[in-house]
Amino acid sequence: MRLPTQLNDLDLTAWDTYEDLITDSLWLVGRRDNGSVHSAEYWGNFVPQIPYQAMRRFTKRGDLVIDPFVGLGTTLIEAVRLGRWAIGVDLQPSCVEQTRQRTRLTENPHRVQVEVFVGDSTHEEARLLVQQQMRAWGFEQAQLLILHPPYHDIIKFSNLPEDLSNAADTDAFLAAFERVVRNFAPLLEERRFLVLVVGDKYAKGEWIPLGFYCMERVLRNGFRLKSLCVKDIQENRGKRGQYSLWRYRALKHNFYVFKHEYVMFFEKLAQE
Repeated sequence: MRLPTQLNDLDLTAWDTYEDLITDSLWLVGRRDNGSVHSAEYWGNFVPQIPYQAMRRFTKRGDLVIDPFVGLGTTLIEAVRLGRWAIGVDLQPSCVEQTRQRTRLTENPHRVQVEVFVGDSTHEEARLLVQQQMRAWGFEQAQLLILHPPYHDIIKFSNLPEDLSNAADTDAFLAAFERVVRNFAPLLEERRFLVLVVGDKYAKGEWIPLGFYCMERVLRNGFRLKSLCVKDIQENRGKRGQYSLWRYRALKHNFYVFKHEYVMFFEKLAQE
């Protein structure tokens, strides 16, 4: 298969004009961009700046992006704004319906299409739904895969037993996460990128390096790590107005307060 020599639309003869693009591994993006129809009401939303950066760097206009943990549609909204086709999957029908509404309200100057399905991304049925839609649009494979799973049980997103935030323990969470990777990796074109947005957690006084555990699960499924970026976390809803309290707790109980999460970039290896 002939692979593209450049994955994006950037004019590298004018490389120094792209001041909006991050090229360092430390991402100080500040508060989330709530422009357009983005919503900050969902505790697990990730900032739109992340899919924006990923799509600008690793896709071209007209490419296809897949998000198996679509939530309230952050990835899909940015895809529409940037002229990328996109498909999302989420367990919760309410999230899927809100995503459909938000993407319909998003200005769509490039006339792209997006679709979102209710489904369990650990199961083959979800992948088949996505694959069927891809083929209806004329895509055999996608050009970018964005994964923003729950950070295990830090936030409970639903009461559904299939929800990764309800996994019984870390091992069960990682096994379910890996099933998602295995399920959707075949839909990604070789030498294209999987982006993983994930953080760590505390449990019983111990730092659980969830991000690195997830990284290892991706690596053993036909990917290589290209970059590991650390992104700042602004005061979230759960800790809003409680900075002094958390600082006191950190000093008293000998830990450090989470102020970062990871944005990992993996390249899918070519089959030998």
